[in-house]
Amino acid sequence: MTFILIFISAVFVNNIVLSQFLGICPFLGVSKKIDTALGMSAAVAFVMTIATIFTYIIQKSVLDTFHIGYLQTITYILIIAALVQLVEIILKKVSPALYQALGVFLPLITTNCTILGVALLVIKKDFNLIESVVFAISTAVGFGLALVLFAGIREQLSMVKVPKALEGTPISLITAGLLAMAFMGFAGIVK
Repeated sequence: MTFILIFISAVFVNNIVLSQFLGICPFLGVSKKIDTALGMSAAVAFVMTIATIFTYIIQKSVLDTFHIGYLQTITYILIIAALVQLVEIILKKVSPALYQALGVFLPLITTNCTILGVALLVIKKDFNLIESVVFAISTAVGFGLALVLFAGIREQLSMVKVPKALEGTPISLITAGLLAMAFMGFAGIVK
């Protein structure tokens, strides 16, 4: 039951992008096409899950053991940067088209605050390793859901006539706000 609550909470109620406003840069930058949004979601999910496992293990076995918690942020950033490099190398070999489509946003996963935020949140929430992995995967699903929904809406908006003053970024921000309000409807389901 705990895992179901973590999943529902992370995906819908406390969506990392639409409720906690982490990861806005890739949310706005990579959401012009559904294919690119799906690729970014998969890359973020992989890095987020692996980074959460590694950071949790390092936190519990090294930082807490030797009482050097003040190195938490720099340690997490180094782990995330190394994992993003790994993903970049794999994508370049496996899917050059996706690698090209993600462009500059792939290295930006290194500084994506959702990855670091989840790694820090699992420690703050005092999750065990399994709960941490479930939370990371659920948060990645929520991030992907928000990104793909937003990309679909933006693709539809590109085919309709929008007032000149609202073209581009203004209509995107209005749409993001409406999407965030829609997700607020899930508030109260889970704490």
